[in-house]
Amino acid sequence: MNMLSKFGNLSRWPSDPKVVKSGPKALAPSDVVARKLGWFSIALGMAELIASKRIARALGMPGKEGLIRAYGAREVSSGILSLSADKQPGLWSRVAGDGLDIATLLWAFRHDNPKRDNVGLALVLVAGVTLIDLLTAQKVSARHARGRRQPQDFGDRSGFPQGLEAARGLARKDMSPASQN
Repeated sequence: MNMLSKFGNLSRWPSDPKVVKSGPKALAPSDVVARKLGWFSIALGMAELIASKRIARALGMPGKEGLIRAYGAREVSSGILSLSADKQPGLWSRVAGDGLDIATLLWAFRHDNPKRDNVGLALVLVAGVTLIDLLTAQKVSARHARGRRQPQDFGDRSGFPQGLEAARGLARKDMSPASQN
C-alpha cells in the first residue's frame, strides 16, 4: 500500500470517493513515456551544460561549446515542461529541438570532419529519439485535447431564481420607509 492510499483518505469527507490505488499505472502509457522523456531531457540537458567541451570535441565541433550549452538549456526547459501538468508544449518543444539538433549534426557531418563517424552515430540516435518524441507528442496531444465545443450561452438566464420582478418587489419592500425603522 503506498503512502497516498494510506494517508490520502484522512483529509477527505466521508462522501468523497476513497483513494484505493494511485501511481504510475493510473497514467496512460503515453503519459508514462512523456514523463520518462521529460527526465531524459533534463539529464541530457545537464550533460550538455556540464560537458559541452567534451561533446564538441567528440563531434568534431571545436568552438561550438556555447551552442551546445544553449541546446542543453533548451533540453532542461523542455524536460521541465514535459513533466508539468500541461505537458504538450514541452513535448512539442522537444520535437522542435530535435529538428535543431538534426540540422546542427547535418552541418557537422562534413567530409572534412575527422569525427564524422561519431556525428553519424549521433544522427541515428537523435533520429530515433525524434520518432519517439513525435509519436508521444501526438498521442498525448490527442489524449489531452480539449473538445472544440461551442461556448455555452447563458443569455436566457437572469441570475434571479424567482424571476426579475420578484427581485424588484423585494428591493422595493426593503427600500420602503416602513422597513427602515
